[in-house]
Amino acid sequence: MISTGACLDAIERLRRGIAEADAVVVGAGSGLSTASGLTYSGERFESNFADFIGRYGYRDMYTAGFYPYPTPEEFWAYWSRHIHLNRYAQDAGPAYRRLRALMSGKDCFVITTNVDHCFQKAGFDELRLFCTQGDFGLWQCAKPCHQRTYDNEAPVRRMVAEQRDMRIPTELIPRCPRCGGPMANNLRSDDTFVEDEAWRLAAGWYRDFLREHEGARLLFLELGVGWNTPGIIKYPFRRMAAGNERAVYACVNLGEAVAPRELEGRSILVDGDIGEVLRELEEA
Repeated sequence: MISTGACLDAIERLRRGIAEADAVVVGAGSGLSTASGLTYSGERFESNFADFIGRYGYRDMYTAGFYPYPTPEEFWAYWSRHIHLNRYAQDAGPAYRRLRALMSGKDCFVITTNVDHCFQKAGFDELRLFCTQGDFGLWQCAKPCHQRTYDNEAPVRRMVAEQRDMRIPTELIPRCPRCGGPMANNLRSDDTFVEDEAWRLAAGWYRDFLREHEGARLLFLELGVGWNTPGIIKYPFRRMAAGNERAVYACVNLGEAVAPRELEGRSILVDGDIGEVLRELEEA
């Protein structure tokens, strides 16, 4: 429950800010997915990866994803299970559904670093959505030899079903359909990330939305954005809000709700659990 008066006051200001804005730009980080139950450590991790934990000793899905697996059979055994759990086996969760309800009827665009497809599952308009860092549901050539991505649902489900002793059958190792080399997850980690046609279209839609709303009463609503990649959402939101005297910058993040001095008086800082904040907003 939200208990402090200061937090409740900030939530009320945010409710008014959403209502009064001509348009809302939502910027979402991993904190929003965590608030919807997509946690990467603790019981959810331990119950789904007990065998991997016993063999490799890692503590969460983040470190597991970067582990130097000795064979591609082991690599894809882990990653198929990770992708299945976080992309295919779970719905969007309550935080995303509440955010979708709050944005109903608003002129809204979403930019997110999340790769779990939860905005699409929650029913957000895909023409108003830019997923900058990729999608668990896509593969690409690891080189890459070409700028295209491929849906992975069917092969991932087969890998999960047929893996034994934390290895997939060798014949299930994904290969690039053009060069025959290894495939990789379409997740941004270095300069091999493929920005395919759908990615470029979404980037253009985002630029167009911002251009069409220059000078408008914009609410830049930042949800669960940390400091791993602040140059994608956090810094641009602050810069754009500072450059538009009619804009408001809102940050909802437990323990990390801060704003620069130049936005004093035009910022709404909610230091609270995102899921609880969205529930309070929905019930207001």
